[in-house]
Amino acid sequence: MAQAAIDRLVTIYGGSGFLGRHLVRALAMRGWRIRVAVRRPELANHLQPLGIVGQIHAVQANLRYPESVARAAEGADALVNLVGILFERGRQTFDGVQAEGARAIAEAAAREKARLVHVSAIGADAASRSAYARSKAAGEAAARAAVPQAVIFRPSIVFGPEDHFFNRFAAMARVAPALPLIGGGHTRFQPVFVGDVAAAIAATLDDKAKPGTTYELGGPEVKTFKELMELMLAEIDRRRLLVPLPFALARLQALFLEFLPTPPLTRDQVRLLATDNVVSAEAERDARTLAGLKIAPTALAAILPSYLWRFRKAGQFTRTAA
Repeated sequence: MAQAAIDRLVTIYGGSGFLGRHLVRALAMRGWRIRVAVRRPELANHLQPLGIVGQIHAVQANLRYPESVARAAEGADALVNLVGILFERGRQTFDGVQAEGARAIAEAAAREKARLVHVSAIGADAASRSAYARSKAAGEAAARAAVPQAVIFRPSIVFGPEDHFFNRFAAMARVAPALPLIGGGHTRFQPVFVGDVAAAIAATLDDKAKPGTTYELGGPEVKTFKELMELMLAEIDRRRLLVPLPFALARLQALFLEFLPTPPLTRDQVRLLATDNVVSAEAERDARTLAGLKIAPTALAAILPSYLWRFRKAGQFTRTAA
């Protein structure tokens, strides 16, 4: 454990989620004291074994209530905002969480004179047709306005054992005879390993990132949606039809799916799928990538077998197509 960091305190908003647990582990190994700010602290107990006794502490915070955000920031040397949603439901709106919530965290960082790391997404764009992408851009602007030296990360699709991408489609392939290729499956992605994103944030708190910089994080491979589905199916040893679904038809389907408690597809997500999700040429040129942080990106083939095996017909003990 890095003893130099043991007296430093970081508050991680949304630290109990997919990326959060990997970041908590990375920072705990570096000796940080970690305050995990979440809406329901009693559901964050799974983080305790990642550090030593007393190193990790969960507190209540709701981004819709700035006073709770401010309390969670008190005395912190650094704040990390990981909070994001994939669809809107009730008071959990894109603007409320990803724009105004980001503003509350950034303003808390400014008051505490704490460093700020803000996690956004590739595709954040104030002019986008997607409400998700517009809210991400608004969150970035709010972070930069309150803390000009903030470091912003824009990852592509993040993959790993608890991801919401490969796990979702592998679960669908286990029961469905076909999988849809929205827009023909031509949209390009650059999946990045969750451990690499956590390492990038940890490196920033170790003063290895340039202050006031926006980094775009992608893995070593650029693949189309269709290629990712083919890769997933090969890994789980299942043959399924891949059916092209025009964007117009996908939007119509999403209109009805949005009524489900956890919709598998929304119209806003269809809009996002119309645009490639890869690291820009400008970020590559300026070394605002994992390489610029001296992190070698992890390949899909190195990680996918470690968790997709459970979707095979007989688990890890078969490689026979079903």
